[in-house]
Amino acid sequence: MSQRWAMLLVIFFTRTSLGFQFQSIAALTPFLVAAFDLSWAQVGLLMGLFMLPGVVFALPGGLLGQRFGSLRIVIAGLGLMIVGGMVGSYAGGFGSAVLGRTLAGIGGVLVNIMLARMVAEWFRGRELQTALGLMLAAWPFGMALALMMLGPLALLASWRVAEYATVVAAGLALGIMALIYQEPPGAGGGEAARPRLNVPARVWALAVSAGIGWALLNASIIVVASFAPSFLMSRGASVSEAGLITGAALWISIVSVPLGGLVADRVNRPRLLIVAGCLVAAVAMIAIACAPMPAVWMVVTGILLGLPPSIMMALLPRAVPA
Repeated sequence: MSQRWAMLLVIFFTRTSLGFQFQSIAALTPFLVAAFDLSWAQVGLLMGLFMLPGVVFALPGGLLGQRFGSLRIVIAGLGLMIVGGMVGSYAGGFGSAVLGRTLAGIGGVLVNIMLARMVAEWFRGRELQTALGLMLAAWPFGMALALMMLGPLALLASWRVAEYATVVAAGLALGIMALIYQEPPGAGGGEAARPRLNVPARVWALAVSAGIGWALLNASIIVVASFAPSFLMSRGASVSEAGLITGAALWISIVSVPLGGLVADRVNRPRLLIVAGCLVAAVAMIAIACAPMPAVWMVVTGILLGLPPSIMMALLPRAVPA
């Protein structure tokens, strides 16, 4: 038992580096707009490019993990994040920033898929939703760290130094994974001579439906987390204040997401919890833009978003055979 929780801690730190690198664009938006004369559409593109490669590389990444094992693919993905972060930190214009962000995004997709698989292998049938909730909390944890650290670092030094900090985080994660992580006994990675896709049609249907729900939930969360700092600044907040307010909501979600998984492990009503959690979170998100005191509603959103993610993530490991 102690070993699987220790491995979860390693996974948590690795996924923190993903959230840290993803949120760097949102944290550094004012500096990037000034440096490259970017439009808001270009800023949004740079944000989305970290996730967009998943459309192309998610399925091949899963097959590679089946063939070579989760750990090797995670290390390769972190290597791509390091290369992409370095290209982005030395970018001379929008085009090179796009290239760096795309490379980092491809690596991030590979890492994301394999980390979920690692948790499912270590915790299948045993506190799975709680463990997935803890893993998922690493993403907002990394985002919150980025909002708190990168803006002040850019003011102190430069935005390039701040961007390079994401390279350091990915490098630390690579080292920890390579030196500490171990595959669980009987893990499925690496034993198959050929990757396979021969799963029943019902499993495909369950996987696709869970994936659509996961995509929609994440789209709403990412839009709020990415553009909240700029929105708050338009309402009179400074760069540091906007980062701290958004970071506070993310810090709260770091606690609420694992608690949601803990509740789900004890209340066996996954669909009810997903629907109810998404609806109340949607109301809070609307209030951020429409109601007075948007900072308060940011915090409320961070609380309410805790319920659905770990339950939704656990749908797939429950649907497919090991």
